[in-house]
Amino acid sequence: MKFLTEYRDPEIARQYLEEIKKVVTRPWTIMEVCGGQTHGLVKNGILNMLPKEINMVHGPGCPVCVTPLNLIDKAVYLAEEKGVILCSYGDMLRVPGSVKSLLESKANGADVRILYSPLEAVKIAQQNPEKQVVFFAVGFETTAPANALSVVHAQRLGLTNYSILASHVLVPPAIEAVMSDEESHIQAFLAAGHVCAIMGTREYYPLVEKFRVPMVVTGFEPIDLLQGILMAVRQLENGEAKVENQYSRMVKEEGNPIAQETIFEVFEVADRMWRGIDVIPMSGYEVKEKYAAFDARKKFNVNIPEAPENAECIAGAIMKGIKKPYDCPNFGTKCKPENPLGAPMVSSEGACAAYFHFSGIMHQAEEQVV
Repeated sequence: MKFLTEYRDPEIARQYLEEIKKVVTRPWTIMEVCGGQTHGLVKNGILNMLPKEINMVHGPGCPVCVTPLNLIDKAVYLAEEKGVILCSYGDMLRVPGSVKSLLESKANGADVRILYSPLEAVKIAQQNPEKQVVFFAVGFETTAPANALSVVHAQRLGLTNYSILASHVLVPPAIEAVMSDEESHIQAFLAAGHVCAIMGTREYYPLVEKFRVPMVVTGFEPIDLLQGILMAVRQLENGEAKVENQYSRMVKEEGNPIAQETIFEVFEVADRMWRGIDVIPMSGYEVKEKYAAFDARKKFNVNIPEAPENAECIAGAIMKGIKKPYDCPNFGTKCKPENPLGAPMVSSEGACAAYFHFSGIMHQAEEQVV
């Protein structure tokens, strides 16, 4: 296949669905790790078309969703109290902090800007030497190279008014945390193709060995997802547990060594708090001491205490595959995109947002599962 439309071909999708139905003989629970995969499954109606034996649950692979309250509060503090030009990807603006969101700060007059790349923020710093510019560096391994490159670029330019507020999280430790949860009932995983395009597939072998679960790397188009589900079901039915790469057009076993080199030039692995989950050891990136001048937390001595999560939000249970959005009594009533209780309702990769925007499809899917 060479063209995007071929990965959305209804006839090919039908063939994969028929093959899945032929192969499956008993119930299986499969987690798609990434929120992009979740949206692909929901908006294309795939959950509604899978056989009832297959239960897809939704993982913690939405970086916006797992960014802790404390970091949202720090970003708000920098924008309002320190008067910085706070730059961010668009999804982050509507995520609620303990008091307010960045969008509310912007409405109150703070200089908060939506960008598509951290290198744009470096350019803004060049153009505004009298102002401090902070980029809210959120993401999994996928966005880490660009965020790291912005730091390297700013250093080479001699900029003293640029820094990042890092909130990077890592997929393999999250999978391990999910599988180690006593409530977990996950039997296979669809691993995120874009993360593996950067980091490769080698770091998934220890997880497969430890937990004896199939791990299939997939893309995000309907055919990618259906083929990945078929590969996972075949392993499950055959009693196998191995790493397979459905997304071979983009993912190599070694990943992208140049991107990895850029990441580890600027970042080091550290413990990280995951919103709605807890601290997961060695599950995030922090800015190395050699680049401390570009670490906003150190540069501005930001010391904001941890705030409690909204007790009405069950995002943690949803992202661990224990519950689904419709299990939340506030879904679609008290919690909506315009007034969210938690990040999964506003992120473009959030499971709750996917269910909300495609509720008709999802109601049918839930009825079939029942």
